Amino acid sequence: MNDLFKALSHPVRRRIVGMLRERPMTSGEIAEAFDLTWPTVTGHLNALKAAHLIAPERQGTSIRYRLEISAVEEGLAFMIALLDAAKALTPETKESPDERQTASSS
Repeated sequence: MNDLFKALSHPVRRRIVGMLRERPMTSGEIAEAFDLTWPTVTGHLNALKAAHLIAPERQGTSIRYRLEISAVEEGLAFMIALLDAAKALTPETKESPDERQTASSS
């Protein structure tokens, strides 16, 4: 799980994940979207692969990358559980925000 969030901490990697949400792409197509050196793009792809966010698929002489939905689902499930735990710790009030505003103004 840590690898997943570490991989998503970089804006270039988040953008790559967003691009792969649209369709699988070759590393060349991904690299064209950035003003980065080839080794830098490869490093970002390797970090995403290590986090199991993307998977390579050989197609002839090229490699296409696709989004690994299972890793995304796992990350979302973790975030939802975290939010549910935070909600459980937050005391609920029966007053609306307007009622609290009026009560504090009095």
